[in-house]
Amino acid sequence: MDYSSSLPQSDRSTSTAAGHWVLARAGKRVLRPGGLKLTKRMLSAADMQGKEIVEFAPGLGRTAQLIVAEGVSSYVGVDQDSAAVARVEAIVKPHGGTVINAKAQDTELSGESVEVVVGEAMLTMQGEKAKAEIVAEAFRLLKPGGYYAIHELGLTPNDIDPELADGLRKQLAQTIRVNARPLTENEWRTVLTNAGFEVEWISFAPMALLSPRRNLADEGFLGVVRIIRNLIRDKALRARVFQMRSTFNKYRDHLSGIAIVAKKPSN
Repeated sequence: MDYSSSLPQSDRSTSTAAGHWVLARAGKRVLRPGGLKLTKRMLSAADMQGKEIVEFAPGLGRTAQLIVAEGVSSYVGVDQDSAAVARVEAIVKPHGGTVINAKAQDTELSGESVEVVVGEAMLTMQGEKAKAEIVAEAFRLLKPGGYYAIHELGLTPNDIDPELADGLRKQLAQTIRVNARPLTENEWRTVLTNAGFEVEWISFAPMALLSPRRNLADEGFLGVVRIIRNLIRDKALRARVFQMRSTFNKYRDHLSGIAIVAKKPSN
């Protein structure tokens, strides 16, 4: 089985598949809006070592790889895509980890059973109701004093013009074929505090998912060569990636990667 055929949504055409899986077909391994560096800062802030971890929607498993390398006590991934489950299971199983096929809104895992819940680039893809349900499930799973670490797509500034924000969201949804709903820093804080969390740490990075410099940092030289080769060979893939890059560039002053670590109160 080749790499592309084992990816989620491999049965969908390049023109209709979700943008992040199109980028994965192109050869990208890091699909987080703030890049690998922001992910690493977030994991460090959440203090993972020796902890029991749940990760929502681990996708390609790049962050799962970082988590199990931290020497965690346990790792459980939760993904509703069976291809992602198989891919991440292969990464974490040698470290004693496991992955279950379930929705983040309803994992069926025991309440107050883990110390850290991680979720990246997945709340952005949900509407208001689903966002609240996923955050509530993270709160339910965590032991008191536990941390919820998220890395999402942010809007900037906090007082962004509502019409601009609405237009940005609509064009983003059309381009990446997912109903993406990025939020401002204040809005992300509200989503978390409404569920009972206390925001303890926050950090930002440019939303430079398709910039040459970010790709060199995230994918390495050989990874960039792999991506370029795939784009040269596949006209439809190239057109779709360039369309996404055009949208990201158009709104680059109003998009960012945002990472937050929030705490479930000890009592």
